[in-house]
Amino acid sequence: MKMLRITLEGRSYDVGVEVLSQSAPEAQPGAVPQAAAAPVLAAVPRPATARAVPVEPGGKVVTSPMPGHVFKCLVKRGDAVAVNQVVVVLDAMKMETPVVSPYAGTVRDVLAREGDAVEEGHPLVQIEET
Repeated sequence: MKMLRITLEGRSYDVGVEVLSQSAPEAQPGAVPQAAAAPVLAAVPRPATARAVPVEPGGKVVTSPMPGHVFKCLVKRGDAVAVNQVVVVLDAMKMETPVVSPYAGTVRDVLAREGDAVEEGHPLVQIEET
């Protein structure tokens, strides 16, 4: 086992590394080390997204601008909504992101629930324009 010291963001860590093979050639003094081939990473499965949402024909749909989780729904069916009013708050990368309505009207349906995982473009609120 070889002991190495690694410095990351100004903090030093002592780590033990087990040498599995001696087949690698030893570095010659003054030689430039060759870059090793990058390992191929397996695809990581994405977390399950929100349920499939049927959107009724007509009306306008406010969609998620990014992947995240629905932190809070600020409107309910029948509420009046103004242009640029926050209708949903998303939690994305540990930040709360307000989603505003580009439409004025009445909420026809809330298509996402608090805690739902959503992808970019997922329908959140359907609005009947006035």
